[in-house]
Amino acid sequence: MSNNEEIVISDIKDSTAAFEEALSRTGDVKYVLRLYVVGMGPKSVQAVDNIKHICEEYLPGRYQLEVVDIYQYPVFATDGQIVAAPTLIKELPLPLRKLIGSMADTERVLVGMDLKSKTDKQ
Repeated sequence: MSNNEEIVISDIKDSTAAFEEALSRTGDVKYVLRLYVVGMGPKSVQAVDNIKHICEEYLPGRYQLEVVDIYQYPVFATDGQIVAAPTLIKELPLPLRKLIGSMADTERVLVGMDLKSKTDKQ
């Protein structure tokens, strides 16, 4: 592993720890999300746009989203146990959830992030 990868891993852990600390002070339910993509091809761009739109609509000011390009940082694919991309991981609030795909199905994403139950109607 190169020094650059170590710095990036450390930065992500530090930013998540700072976010968790801020969360504990405010008492608000905040979401820590990590979206793994491969390069910035059409599928990756679509997944990023879709999840940003969902977060802004349903979690304004209550989320931290990191986009990780596993093409540039393959160590993250191993560390995050990523078998397909795009993959969204909801780290907080617990329980941890993984969603695979373009994030185009808003209902599926909301259910996967525990923002909506499967039985909720719009």
